[in-house]
Amino acid sequence: MITSLLIANRGEIACRIIRTARAMGIRTVAVHSDADANALHVRQADEAVHIGPSPARESYLVGERIIAAALATGAQAIHPGYGFLSENTDFAAAVIDAGLIWVGPKPASIRAMGLKDAAKKLMQEAGVPTTPGYLGEDQSPERLRAEADAIGYPVLIKAVAGGGGKGMRRVERTEEFADALLSCQREAASSFGDDRVLLEKYILSPRHIEVQVFGDTHGNVVHLFERDCSLQRRHQKVIEEAPAPGMDADTRAAICAAAVQAARAVDYLGAGTIEFIADASEGLRADRIWFMEMNTRLQVEHPVTEEITGVDLVEWQLRVASGEPLPKRQEELSINGWAMEARLYAEDPAKGFLPSTGRLDHLALPGDARIETGVEERDMISTFYDPMIAKLVCWAETRAEAISELSTACREVECEPVKTNAWFLARLLDRQEFAQGHITTAFIADHQDSLIAAPQPSDDLLQYAADDLAFDDDSMPGGWDNPAREFVQARFGFRLNAPQQRAVRLRVDGEPKTVEVGDEALWHDSVRVSVIDGPRRTYFEDGAAFVIELPRASGAASGTAADGAILSPMPGRIIAVEVAAGDTVAKGQKLVTLEAMKMEHSLVAPFDGTVAELDATTGGQVSEGALLARIERAEG
Repeated sequence: MITSLLIANRGEIACRIIRTARAMGIRTVAVHSDADANALHVRQADEAVHIGPSPARESYLVGERIIAAALATGAQAIHPGYGFLSENTDFAAAVIDAGLIWVGPKPASIRAMGLKDAAKKLMQEAGVPTTPGYLGEDQSPERLRAEADAIGYPVLIKAVAGGGGKGMRRVERTEEFADALLSCQREAASSFGDDRVLLEKYILSPRHIEVQVFGDTHGNVVHLFERDCSLQRRHQKVIEEAPAPGMDADTRAAICAAAVQAARAVDYLGAGTIEFIADASEGLRADRIWFMEMNTRLQVEHPVTEEITGVDLVEWQLRVASGEPLPKRQEELSINGWAMEARLYAEDPAKGFLPSTGRLDHLALPGDARIETGVEERDMISTFYDPMIAKLVCWAETRAEAISELSTACREVECEPVKTNAWFLARLLDRQEFAQGHITTAFIADHQDSLIAAPQPSDDLLQYAADDLAFDDDSMPGGWDNPAREFVQARFGFRLNAPQQRAVRLRVDGEPKTVEVGDEALWHDSVRVSVIDGPRRTYFEDGAAFVIELPRASGAASGTAADGAILSPMPGRIIAVEVAAGDTVAKGQKLVTLEAMKMEHSLVAPFDGTVAELDATTGGQVSEGALLARIERAEG
């Protein structure tokens, strides 16, 4: 058995591997970049090695430094996790050549499945059903268009070396093919250094079904049943579940047998996933499910398979890499209950899923779910890596119960000031179509407007916040024992011998609202609320965060474009300031340009007016919500 393991990864998957390794008595070595010097996976490992600057291409993607770290620390094996170098044939071979154990498939297996066209040809030869399409060597535009016409529209153009949704175009009719092909080839060349493409019939009601497979050095290959990963945004999975809804026993047997057949075709070792695309227009049927690709690594969504099978897949990886046979035979594996996973990201769906970075000043994750995370409260969400905060995983006896539990878990997320997609995940889970299993990979895109509309605080939450802020004893010495009760008069506009005014003026995320309040601060059982004390308080409800304040407590950074305040939409660097204080500006005129997450964001004047305040400096770093400028509306 391996006794010392280096984990060539970061974040939640590194922490996940460390947890199992520690339970098995295996010493762990973490690697880290500058940005991750104090990261959770570094704190949890027995030893940690610095491997380079913050950009992944200078650290986590430099195989030579990772191998050197393993040799220097006496690690016997390297586990790549997922992403980064996990499916890099050259890195896997270099690990083995260095005399280390590679916790993954053979390099030849990775290579065989690395190119989509070669993998599909191999699967066809092995008798695995593949999507109708074109895999030919002739890449001339004329031949490709002719093949597309023969397949029938819509067709999908896919980069041969593609992945992560890049190098992929849907074409509806022959007149659009030439432009789509050029666009796809340009993206493929830029992303993968290879502009070759293949063509596939585009499935109109597609579902993404995948099967977990496992092989060992003793000739055993088993499957651990299927997962459904159809809820996707831009080809990135959002919610995954196991088993797949609507899967009958005969169809399951057929697709799982095909997955084992595919794994045997490449002499597979370790954990892998065979991905299929299903035409669900008539439900799930064996003759309408086709091989799509193979991921030669552990998947992000592997916990849902663990939950329904009772298997620790990381433990299996380490045992198989140590030369042991698979711990269970196929007949010993079965499905128990239902599991679902939601990917909690640091992003704002209401702003086009704009990444949200910075320090997690407040982070509370649900206590009744399995949490896979690589961060804790007060850790940083960096601009350098994937913005995942955690994976929330729930198991239940039935699918309906699993949906309910995961929805509740998403609603219980509290995170501030970093934004999350928790409320968006809860909305997805609450959709009737999802509950009924009527989903395709286009579901999010088809319903995006309703799914990403900015959340609004409930009346109960506004009532509670108004009560809480208006009757805040901490801000008024004496509280209710103050004989003059001057703070009540100030809050409610009391005047001697005049009718009592019972409205409190608030700002909710900068927007003015007037709320009627009761006689004392009340707790509303219908909402889940936590409060961060301070002049601007954050209240959490259904996975969303709302910054609520009394107008008189508003600082310089309060306000909205409606009243002329120009706020930074996210942390970033000012790269251009186009105006000066006192300048006259027109509606739509560019004021400041912000660079964040390698993208430029132009902030413009909301109306004609004058630059009354300017707090932006070229080259300066700003936090989310910082006041950059304030425009006074032109009179008349």
